[in-house]
Amino acid sequence: MLLLAIAAAPVLFLLVWFYFKDRFEKEPLRMLFLAFIGGCASIFIAIGLEWLWHYFGFTQGGDNLYLAFYAYVVIGFSEEISKYIFVRRILSKSYVDEPYDGILYSVVVSLGFAFIENVFYVYQHGSGVGIMRAFTAVPAHATFAAVMGYFLAKAKFNGNYMFNTLLGIGGAVILHGSYDYFLFLNNIPLIQLGAVVSLLLGIWLTRKAIKIHNDNSPFRAL
Repeated sequence: MLLLAIAAAPVLFLLVWFYFKDRFEKEPLRMLFLAFIGGCASIFIAIGLEWLWHYFGFTQGGDNLYLAFYAYVVIGFSEEISKYIFVRRILSKSYVDEPYDGILYSVVVSLGFAFIENVFYVYQHGSGVGIMRAFTAVPAHATFAAVMGYFLAKAKFNGNYMFNTLLGIGGAVILHGSYDYFLFLNNIPLIQLGAVVSLLLGIWLTRKAIKIHNDNSPFRAL
């Protein structure tokens, strides 16, 4: 139970934080719960995609260029497209009625993914890894999703659907891939600090995206 609590705590904290950033028109808790369950399911799609990559010989290892492909495509793209499958369906619903909802539902799906992933890691490697991931991998997943959700909301409410959708998926993949790539590099001293820079950039972009979409809420003046 302690390990489960360690795995769940950062996810719950971020769920509450993003929920209360929805300043003008709170989303139904039932819909958020279903989005979270969808996020939990999305990890199994990602596992299947990554298994396919591994089946065709794309496994972690090799030179720095190969590691970049592995980080951005095998891991980053596989995981973010798996989340997008669920987010896209949610954002097509009528109850998604303001730009911030794109960020919120994307983050909730991503945190469902992060929760299952966190459980795997904590039960495999112990509480120390869970505590470290509470300040790194879990918030990183949330920032990847916030960037995706920002652009997917623009696709829904502002037009240029394909362009904004590609920006959303691409932005999440780039952030995710950069975070993992720097973690995979262990042959250059201090290079792994690049993962921290990727996370900080994601946090900055997330805060900026939240402000922009809240400022553009149609419920702001009501």
